[in-house]
Amino acid sequence: MQTTNQKKYYVVAWLICGLGALFYSYEYLLRISPSVMETSLREHFGLSATGFGMLSSFYYYAYVPLQLPVGILLDRYGPRLLLTVACLICVMGTFAFASTQTFWVAAVARFFVGFGSAFAFVGVLKLATIWLPENKLAMVSGLAAALGTIGAMFGDNLLAYMVVNVGWSKTVHLTAWFGVGLTFVLWFGIRNKKGHQYLSGTVGSFRTSMLDLGIIMRNQQMWINGLFGCLVYLPTTVFAELWGIPYLKHAHAMTQEGASFANSMLFFGFTLGAPLMGYLSDRLRRRKPPMFLGATGAALVMLTVLYVPGLSHNTIYGLMFVLGLLYSAQCIVFAVGRELSPNEAAGTAMAMTNMVVMMGAMFLQPLVGRLLDLSLSTHLAVPESINAIVPLEQLYTATDYQFALSVIPIGIIIAAILTFFLKETHADAPD
Repeated sequence: MQTTNQKKYYVVAWLICGLGALFYSYEYLLRISPSVMETSLREHFGLSATGFGMLSSFYYYAYVPLQLPVGILLDRYGPRLLLTVACLICVMGTFAFASTQTFWVAAVARFFVGFGSAFAFVGVLKLATIWLPENKLAMVSGLAAALGTIGAMFGDNLLAYMVVNVGWSKTVHLTAWFGVGLTFVLWFGIRNKKGHQYLSGTVGSFRTSMLDLGIIMRNQQMWINGLFGCLVYLPTTVFAELWGIPYLKHAHAMTQEGASFANSMLFFGFTLGAPLMGYLSDRLRRRKPPMFLGATGAALVMLTVLYVPGLSHNTIYGLMFVLGLLYSAQCIVFAVGRELSPNEAAGTAMAMTNMVVMMGAMFLQPLVGRLLDLSLSTHLAVPESINAIVPLEQLYTATDYQFALSVIPIGIIIAAILTFFLKETHADAPD
């Protein structure tokens, strides 16, 4: 039986972690917003598919390299100040993105959004390691991931509606103003340690942080685990965050609203699946079986969505939901990363894991755009200047998308194979 004080403690703990998850939801909405505004952004900046992929990927040019410093900073100084400043940086980048007509200014603005967003997910996990029981880590990381995708679900549908009715620039401005309010909420709501508003991290010195980082970086299992997470997460980083909505519109004749809804069903499946996969993994005290089964199932569903012709829209909605359920096994990699690392360096370990996971978006978002243009060039000779202004509907075929997006099922199949080389941690973190 929990005492009254214990109940109060857990209420406070979940509220604090929930505030971190709210920031993660917000940055996720900012992350996926270009996919909803694809046509408007291409017309506004005069972009080919390659250019559009590059614009989106500037987010990751900041996000991915920052993961290791973010983990070290969170371990050393705690989440409160860092998450608040990170949210403010996201807001400034979003205002700049909404206000420019110059591609490179927009690209730098996306870079700053990625800079601030780099603190979000690892910050939630760090709060969880501080405030919540250690033996629930996989479930907590799943819940954190699920709460983040709620921002994506609302984003796909709400942003699509707003872009049609008020335009992309005003829509982005409104998301920035929401971030202004969130910045104040984070500062006044988050605490760094149990019972202490201002005390900070779990690592006592920078030298200790560097020693822990060296241990983590030299661990081959950390890289195998992170690469699994990277490849099995491609349905989010490459499909749902950027190319999914254009593909569904052009290959399956969906409207903007229908494609956005289908995309949100993938996030809905992930939202339900991530805590469920984490709970099952914690309950079984096994990490590898759910990771392997989730990856194998996700590869089969992704192949169906890409290559089975004549799918009805309702079938696509169902398949996207099932895909989200299956590849949500990706959330387990954060618990594995934690269990492979020193106890006090939880932030650094999960940040490194997240860095490897998100490398897929940094390299493959622009690669898919390049593959689209390459496939297009085999059947239609279009000068770059014309390509920049002609709508995608009049250029790219379903075959072009299938060719370019084939990197997703191939990557997930490789991820399933990697589980055979991963050590089973049995949900056991070091002391």
